Amino acid sequence: MKKISQLLIGSNNKGKLKEIKALLPKRIKIYSTSDFNIKSPVENGKTFEDNSIIKSKYFSKKTNLPCLADDSGLEIDILDKAPGIYSARWGGKNSDFNKAIKRVYKELDKKDKNWRKKKIKARFVCSLSISYLEKLIACVRGKVEGTISTEPKGNNGFGYDPIFIPKEKTLTFGEMSSKTKYKMDHRFNAFKKIKKFL
Repeated sequence: MKKISQLLIGSNNKGKLKEIKALLPKRIKIYSTSDFNIKSPVENGKTFEDNSIIKSKYFSKKTNLPCLADDSGLEIDILDKAPGIYSARWGGKNSDFNKAIKRVYKELDKKDKNWRKKKIKARFVCSLSISYLEKLIACVRGKVEGTISTEPKGNNGFGYDPIFIPKEKTLTFGEMSSKTKYKMDHRFNAFKKIKKFL
C-alpha cells in the first residue's frame, strides 16, 4: 500500500484531535470532521475496536478520504471495567466530564465506602483504526495502567485526565504537561503499533 498522504481524523472531540495531530507524521495533510461538518455516527459496538471501526469506515465513506478514528475510555476494575466504552456517555448529552467524574466518584462510594484508602486500579484504553471506504486497513489497541486519584487534580488534558494517575507516577494526567502525557498515554501506545500503516 502506498504511503498515506492525507488523512481524516474521525473525531469531533477537540482534545483527541489535538493529541492525534501531535502524534502524526508531519508530511500527512490532516483533515478533521469539522472541515466537512459531519456529525458522528451512532456508536453501537460492544468494544472499543467495534466503535473505532464504525467511526473510521463511516467518516471515510462520507469524505472519500482514508480515516483514522479513535475510540477510547477509562476502565475501573472494581466497577467491572465501567465506564469503559460508555466513558463519554457518563457525561450526559454534552459529554460534560465534570459530571462524568462526579459519577465515577459516586459509583466508587457505592461500591466501597473506603475506596479512598485503597489503590483503585484503572486503565485508559485506546483503539485506533484506519479505514478507507469499506476497507479496514488496521486496528490496534493501546493502554496505560494506573490508579484513580482521590480527587480531581490539574486542568490540563481532557476527559478523565484529572482523576487518572499512571503507574509509577504521582501526578494525574491533568497535572502533566501535554508533552509528557503524549509520550506515555494509551493513545501513544496505540500509535506505536499503527505507525507502520501510515
